[in-house]
Amino acid sequence: MEKERLVTPSFCAILAANFLLYFGFWLLTPILPFYLSEVFHTSHTAIGVILSCYTISSLCIRPFSGYILDTFARKPLYLLAYFIFTLIFAGYMTATALILFIIFRIVHGFSFGMVTVGGNTLVIDIMPSSRRGEGLGYYGLTNNIAMSIGPMFGLFLHSGGASYTTIFSYALGSCVIGFIAAWTVRTPYKAPVKRAPISLDRFILLKGLPAGFTLLLLSIPYGMTTNYVAMYAQEIGITAETGFFFTLMAVGMAVSRLFSGRLVDKGLVTKVIAAGLYLVSGCYFALTACGWLVNWNLELTTGIFFLISLLLGIGFGTMFPAYNTLFVNLAPNSQRGTATSTYLTSWDVGLGIGMLTGGYLAEIATFKIAYLFGASLTVVSLLYFHLKAGPHFEKNRLR
Repeated sequence: MEKERLVTPSFCAILAANFLLYFGFWLLTPILPFYLSEVFHTSHTAIGVILSCYTISSLCIRPFSGYILDTFARKPLYLLAYFIFTLIFAGYMTATALILFIIFRIVHGFSFGMVTVGGNTLVIDIMPSSRRGEGLGYYGLTNNIAMSIGPMFGLFLHSGGASYTTIFSYALGSCVIGFIAAWTVRTPYKAPVKRAPISLDRFILLKGLPAGFTLLLLSIPYGMTTNYVAMYAQEIGITAETGFFFTLMAVGMAVSRLFSGRLVDKGLVTKVIAAGLYLVSGCYFALTACGWLVNWNLELTTGIFFLISLLLGIGFGTMFPAYNTLFVNLAPNSQRGTATSTYLTSWDVGLGIGMLTGGYLAEIATFKIAYLFGASLTVVSLLYFHLKAGPHFEKNRLR
């Protein structure tokens, strides 16, 4: 039987739009802690609080964005959120006071929460359901490619003496082009559906909460990694260019996504997630151990540090398409937006906690202790998935 067509002009356009959006996002992610420290002279704890405002605001809008996307035309809402997200990069250039930067950061989080749910929902709408896992794998791959070059490019600009205005300008330009690509996406007609009375399940996919809890626990150390790994390397004495950490992590994600989506389409959702959980858990304990190993052998520790980044990428890249498909397969087609928002909300909650706890633990102890805490949470996630979330999915899945 011939496979349904996956690659279409609209599919390619939304992949480009997603890549360019995340390139702007990842370009700034490792730079902002340095920006806040160098320009506004904020402490580690304050940096964690300020950066988490973005995630918290994104988290606040996500449950409502899923409901809105399920109720109204999705593409106009997606474009509106994309436009606001793009515009805020220009706002950062005018933020001469810390409070103004925080306000822009909060608005940026709101728009990010809406545009990511919109993009994930639209790409599901325009791909054949028989190739959903594979399609979501490619869609997520655009994020990984952006992650492979965005942080490295941003850190390269920063270490090369580029002004923060210049760095913000690159992020702005990327998203302007991405918005143009998003505009060209053609979506299928969505017939109006009769809405049930407002209830909690219209904003949060209740059947997805067990899996959401395991995802939340995983995203706490992930939030620490994306925001503080450069500072962690600096703290323990690793002098190599830490931008390559993100590059190798993204390469690992890219490689794993090429096969994990196809395994998901064969019905191996829980097995794929379990394999990723084991790998990620081991990686975070190894990353913590680097804080002690560096005193014994700097060169060996540096090699292990970058090997961990590659393996982390493989672990997370294996799990992401599987988790996304898991949530969608628990929901009827009329609740795709709600399923997607619950998936992303679970992730955002953990990212926010990771930013806050990472900065706080580094302030009262060290980043090494912060990563040990994060590694312990991955073990809890693994156990809960095996005992509760996995069996719950198999019992309640709709497809």
